[in-house]
Amino acid sequence: MTTKDEAALAQYLSFQVAGESYAVGVLQAREIIEYSTVTRVPQAPAAVRGVINLRGSVVPVVDLAVKFGLAPSEIGRRTCVVIVECTIEGESMVMGVMADAVNHVLDLGPADIEPAPSFGTRVRTEYLKGMGKLEGGFVLLLDMDKLLSSAEASVATAVEAA
Repeated sequence: MTTKDEAALAQYLSFQVAGESYAVGVLQAREIIEYSTVTRVPQAPAAVRGVINLRGSVVPVVDLAVKFGLAPSEIGRRTCVVIVECTIEGESMVMGVMADAVNHVLDLGPADIEPAPSFGTRVRTEYLKGMGKLEGGFVLLLDMDKLLSSAEASVATAVEAA
């Protein structure tokens, strides 16, 4: 592999949700923490599991399974929260997304990424950057800026104001 090819590679953090593989750009993923106490927030959107205290900051935790129209995620020993930074309505926000398990970091080049299909996935195509080709399958590349809405982000603001 040449240096030019290496420069074209992008890194993605892959994880599991409801038996499917998803990934976010490694630059958007700030950290991975163990799933622990999540405080429920009354009248929060259904996909918001609650909020956590992350070093003094209120961070909403989104259950991607619910966001994708599936049953709420079961909490297991490998369940974790991927802390991501996204831009919602021009503002940088920190949010957590639940994952059944984190897999690994993937290196994908332009030839390894296909456009998002208009069928066959549980995820609306506007939430996808594309599909990463892996040996024996695909990983859905999530566009966190579009996936996480201002309604979910407003949960943190509502809790901080209370």
